[in-house]
Amino acid sequence: MAKTKVAYFCQNCGFQSPKWLGKCTSCNSWNTFVEEVLHKEDDKRGEWKSKGSAKRAPKPKAITNIAYEEQERFITEDQELNRVLGSGIVPGSLVLVGGEPGIGKSTLMLQLALSMKAAKILYVSGEESAQQIKMRAERLGSLNDNCFVLSETTTQSIFQEIEQLEPQLVIIDSIQTLQSKHIESVAGSVSQVRECTNELMKFAKETNTPVFLIGHITKEGTIAGPKILEHMVDTVLQFEGDRHLAYRILRTVKNRFGSTSELGMYEMRGSGLREVNNPSEILISQREEDLSGITIAASIEGNRPLLVEIQALVSVSSYGTAQRSATGYDLKRLNMLLAVLEKRGGFKLSQQDVFLNIAGGIKIDDPAIDLAVCIAIISSYEDVAISNKICFAGEVGLGGEIRAVNRVEHRISEAEKLGFDEIIVSKYNNNVSKDSFHKITLHQLSKLERVCHHIFG
Repeated sequence: MAKTKVAYFCQNCGFQSPKWLGKCTSCNSWNTFVEEVLHKEDDKRGEWKSKGSAKRAPKPKAITNIAYEEQERFITEDQELNRVLGSGIVPGSLVLVGGEPGIGKSTLMLQLALSMKAAKILYVSGEESAQQIKMRAERLGSLNDNCFVLSETTTQSIFQEIEQLEPQLVIIDSIQTLQSKHIESVAGSVSQVRECTNELMKFAKETNTPVFLIGHITKEGTIAGPKILEHMVDTVLQFEGDRHLAYRILRTVKNRFGSTSELGMYEMRGSGLREVNNPSEILISQREEDLSGITIAASIEGNRPLLVEIQALVSVSSYGTAQRSATGYDLKRLNMLLAVLEKRGGFKLSQQDVFLNIAGGIKIDDPAIDLAVCIAIISSYEDVAISNKICFAGEVGLGGEIRAVNRVEHRISEAEKLGFDEIIVSKYNNNVSKDSFHKITLHQLSKLERVCHHIFG
């Protein structure tokens, strides 16, 4: 009988220690070590083994002598998912999808499985029974004879079914519910998550079968389990959005086969998730009259131009310290822009409460919306409305200068397509060809004060 081996794992970062520690020496977290049993089972039946596992170990090759063939990606019916993954699913890739409970992760993956009618899909669920998944599929209004459902949590049993079925795509819902017989700790622990992911990664690479993993997140918003989980997989997708709003955002956090700044948008309906092909229309509020503190910014997310609405509210502070609040925007950058407006523009904002909101529940990190943020704050401070036919694209420097932004022509084209009359960009975007645009007036300015003079007179 094998001797039982015990180790202690940090539940925050996955650091392993032979004894219990009050403070993790890796991430400096307190009271995060949990005892886990690492006894290895003698029974190896059901473990994934490649057909060539008995062959000799591969020898190193010169990179110039390695044969390479371009692999054809799986193109799904979901164009938003194709964009986020980088033009489709790469064979043999391991994709991790994370998000808050109830945000729609399982619905997104089930819709993917039901839409790929030409491929054999295996949907493994450790959280729902097969009958529950059938009920959800009928609610989505789509069934697929090539979609097979397995309600199982043991990886050895899952691999036995995979060997018989030979699917072309495997979906695991969720990785925290799986358990390997080779590790005696409970499901969801650091060692179990790492071991199960390692077995699935070995299966994906050796059979060239793509695998999607649904992952839980912690209360801090990070993927639950050890940080090594995100390092092991090829792609990490974050499904975001407010559960009280209808729109969802699929954002790329890591992607070995494409851009990490792509973004897909969905609308949650009773019949499932609907793709939003033109997100600029839903991110801009429809209003009958112009209101102060509202501007439109031309942003870029990956290869997609987005026009977002910036909402600002400036009011006299009722307390000794002025409040600063930002939703969907970096609070530190907001404080920097307020300091620029006070120093360079002469606006007395130190005793004013400032609230900033990006409409639609989206979070924007693009510095090109700085100019729109500044104008929205000034508009609310002066209580002067700005025409909803003007949009902005420019980064604001500490000297009050309007800095150039990348791909400005894509931003201008999107504004022109949505019917805007004017757009204000930096004077230093020298590569802009005014002859390319006929329905929109282009203003190139170099200073924030000149923008204010142009807008407010």
